[in-house]
This record gives sequence, structure tokens and C-alpha cells, in this order.
Amino acid sequence: MRYIPNKQQLRARCTTVKAWQLPKQKSALAPDHVWTNEDMDPVPIENQTWTLWTWMAYWATDTINLGTWETASSVLAVGLSWREAIPIMVVGTSCVAIPMVLNGAIGAKLHIPFSVAIRASFGYYLAYFCICSRSILAMFWLGIQGANGAQCITIMIQAIWPSYGNIKNHIPLDQGITTQGMISYFLFWIIQLPLLLIPPTKLRYLFATKLIAAPVAALATMGWCVHRAGGSGEIFALKATVSGSTKAYLWLSCMSSVTGSWATLACNIPDFSRYARTSRGQYIQLPFLPIIFTLCGVIGIVTTSATGVIYGKLLWNPLDIIAKWLDMGHGGRAAAFFAATAWYIAQVGTNITANSISAANDLTVLFPRYVNIERGCVIAAIIGGWVIVPWKILSSASTFLNFMSGYAVFLAPIAGMLAADYWLVKKQHIDVPALYDPDGRYHYWHGINWRALLALLTAVAPNLPGLGYAIAQVTDPITGKVTDSVHISSGARNLYSFDWLFGFTTSVVLYTALSWLFPARGSLVAHTVYGHDIEGREGAAGFRSMDVESVGPGPGGSDHKHPDFGNVDAVDPGLAFGFEHGHGHGHRGVEKEE
Repeated sequence: MRYIPNKQQLRARCTTVKAWQLPKQKSALAPDHVWTNEDMDPVPIENQTWTLWTWMAYWATDTINLGTWETASSVLAVGLSWREAIPIMVVGTSCVAIPMVLNGAIGAKLHIPFSVAIRASFGYYLAYFCICSRSILAMFWLGIQGANGAQCITIMIQAIWPSYGNIKNHIPLDQGITTQGMISYFLFWIIQLPLLLIPPTKLRYLFATKLIAAPVAALATMGWCVHRAGGSGEIFALKATVSGSTKAYLWLSCMSSVTGSWATLACNIPDFSRYARTSRGQYIQLPFLPIIFTLCGVIGIVTTSATGVIYGKLLWNPLDIIAKWLDMGHGGRAAAFFAATAWYIAQVGTNITANSISAANDLTVLFPRYVNIERGCVIAAIIGGWVIVPWKILSSASTFLNFMSGYAVFLAPIAGMLAADYWLVKKQHIDVPALYDPDGRYHYWHGINWRALLALLTAVAPNLPGLGYAIAQVTDPITGKVTDSVHISSGARNLYSFDWLFGFTTSVVLYTALSWLFPARGSLVAHTVYGHDIEGREGAAGFRSMDVESVGPGPGGSDHKHPDFGNVDAVDPGLAFGFEHGHGHGHRGVEKEE
């Protein structure tokens, strides 16, 4: 009954905001006057359990979901063919895998989360803009996965009780959801809510089940569609319905949507890499992410192409295909139930690992006085599940792509400057304790690094007209015709086609140039200053301070080897999911820096 308040607490919380205040937690690094959260401290050595196999298992479970399928197959829905869609996925995911690895190295070495690491480049207070941007997209994804999961619930119930499909609709068509869909969505949301409060350490069996169930359902759906389409000849004979410059800019726009689907993780990958036992293991993301995403996307592309042959129109949501099995007798209903259950498990697992926890972490940093991880999960579930109306986002392929590309306008420069600051400006040397001090070396000018602000504005501003144009497009729910309610120049539209690449490269070049021309010398250190010795606990009060460098020349030129927060270059297949705490305690290695 940990999360249920008693009668006294309920009465107080209904009458005063102060009753919601959390007991102040003791941080190992933050000054006493700063209200912070202990979860933001560097990860203790006993929790550094992620290995090479963990990264592979994480991406395998996180990538195989309806969002990946829809992002890939919706490329076909806008007029391109599989010949364009596959290179789009490879190039798009490769582009985003680069900042994923560059920024993942920050968490793997320093074991700090994104919300703390971003202060080194943006400044203590400007960093809150980045944290807000990331949390917003995480809550969006939480709602999107929930809207897909609602359709799973609909199919599962209808497979058992077919009369569920006869519920009369009382919701207008332009809302993107029916009365039946709203009931299913509420059921999904209310069932998922308590699961979001369970730590991932206790859900490893669910993730293992997802790793088996989702690929089997995806492959079975593809196999059935290919068989019904009469083989692969008709599928791969489908041609693009657009050509010329329209085709070229559609290619770039779809590639940006692919990168945009992982834009949030390109920023906050330190939230996961901070649990790494070795800083080298996370580099597997560079080849593995494009491979696993493309494989899942190819399944979606082949299946979507086959539906064009079978039904005369492209079905870009696999649940729409599964729903048609309900009309194929008892066998079809049974197949639909199990396939929908598999996708349901995939959606819940992805929401827990990739969306709910990320958003909750951000909310604890934004409102540490009132929000902890558990409350953050509940708040994220409410905002992501209801406030953003995710069913409207998923009402058409164009809307989905516009949304995915749109938020990359803000996240691409953030990812770019985070990487540029660590690798090119700071030379991989960060003063970790100073990141927790609002008056420390990363205070810059009133808590704002003007170089980052200028680079952010320069990278974002040119794409704002395109963003407004894309969001303002109105799609008729019956005819599917798109109407432009905002008029901008063709140049602004074309620039927006590759908004992620423009934002990332512009921010990297400009921020690096400004930092070299007008260096903030007070923010530069010759060697990495780690936060504390994780093993030096001194009771409940915190940790024993110990600012060290992994390997650095000491006085007189001698080399003093210090603990690098337990980093060891080891791979443990037994920790494939990396969710068990306690393993790795006592492992201490020395990581040499070039």
C-alpha cells in the first residue's frame, strides 16, 4: 500500500499544496540549499550492470513495437515504394545512431543522467528548457503507444465477444476515435497505470516475453499477408506514385521522421548508459540500432505492400490487418486474439522502459519538491494519456509523420550541442560536482550559456515556418484530402524536409565555433572530476567525497590510478537484460583515456 495515502493525508492534500511536499532528500553532491533528488546522483557501483548483451537486448525489445512498424510502413502511405523506404530507414537510423553513441559515452563514463549532463553545455538554468522539451516528447510517446494499445484491447475483446464491435458511436468523426475506441483506450490506460509504478527490475520476465511474442506476431502477420498476396512478385512490383523533386523532398521528409522517432533518445541516452559497467559496451548501438530497426521496418514495409495487393489500399497499422482476421471464423478470431495480445505486451513494455521512466525522471528534476519517480509516472500517464489526445496524432499517416518530424526541430540541436560540448569543447573532461551546483563553474551568465542559446535559436528559427505549415495541414477524415491552411515559400518547405539534419549539423558547427572563438574558460578543466567514490558510503547521510580522474598524471609525473565508478571491460551474457541489481559490486577497473 505504498502509494495509497491515508485519510489524514487525503484531507490535507485536498486543502493545501504544502501537504504534497516530499521530505527533502540528501544528495551526495548538491549543496544543502538546493532541493534535489538522490536519483540524480551518479549511479552506485552495484547498479552498474549493463553489458554489451544488455544493450542488444534493450534495443531488440525497445525497437520492436507498433511505432517502428508505423514509421516505416507509413513511408509507403505517402506515395513512396519499398525501394525508397529501406534506404530511408538505414540512413535515418544511422544518422541518429551517431549522436546516440556520442552522447551515450557521457553517461557510460560519468554515470550521470541527461538532466544533469546537459547543464555542462546549456548552463544550469537553460538546461531546464532541454529537460522540458525531452519530457514533452516522452509523454507524447507514452500516449501514442497507449492509443495503439487501445486497439489491441478492442481486438482482444471482440475476438471473445464479437458483439463488442456493434457499440454505437457517439463521438464526431473528426475526433479520430469512436465510442468503442474510447472505452478500449480507457481500459488500456487503467490497466497499464499500476504497471508503470513497478520498477523494471521486477519486470524482466515481461520483457523476455515481449522479446519472443512481438517478433513472432510480426513475422506471422507478414507471412500471412505475403501468402494471401500470391508471393513476392506483386509486392515488389509496386511503384512510387510520386516523382521528380516531390519524390526527393518526400524522401528527405520521411528520413527526418525516422530520425525524429529516436530524437528523444539521442538526447537522453545517458539516462540508460549511466548504468553501463563499461564505457565501450554502448558503442554496439552504432551498428545494432540501424540493423534491428531496418529489420523490423522491412517486415512492416513488406506487409504493408502486401495489403495493397490484398485489399486494394495500404494498411500501415498492423492492428488494422489483425482486425480483418475477426471476420475469418473461429480460427481467425483466435489468431487475432493472440496477435493482439503480443502487440499489447510490446506496447506496455515499451511504455515502461522508454517513455514513462524517462518522463518521470525529468519531472523529478523540474519539480523535486513535489514529484518523485512514482508521482512522475502518474503525472506522465495523465498528461500523455489524456491531455495530448494521442488518438488525434494517429488519425492519419501524414499527421503521424508531421508530428515525428516536428519535434526534431528542437531536439536535434540539443543532441548536437550535448555531443559537441563533450567531445569538441570540453575534450571529455567534466567537473561532475559542479553540475549539481547552480553557482558552480557551469553557471555561465545567470545560469545560461549564451553560446548554446544563440546556436539553438539559429538552428531552430529557419525551420519554424515549416513546422507551422506541417502542423496546420488539415486532413479530411473521409476523403483523406490534405488542405493547406498556412502558406509559406517553397524554400521554407524544402528546408523543413531535412529539419533534423539541418538542426543537428548547424548546432554542432555554430556552438563549437562560438566556444572556440569566445571560450568560457571557467567551465574548462584539464582532467575529469568525478563526483564521489561510490563505495565510500557513510551511513544514510550520503557519500564520502572523492573527486578523481580515471587515469591521470599525479604530482611529479607519477600516474595515479583511480576508480572509474566500477567500469570494467567485461561482457556477462548472464545479465542479458541487465535488470538485476547487486551484480558487479566490487568490480573496479581503470579506464585509460587517449
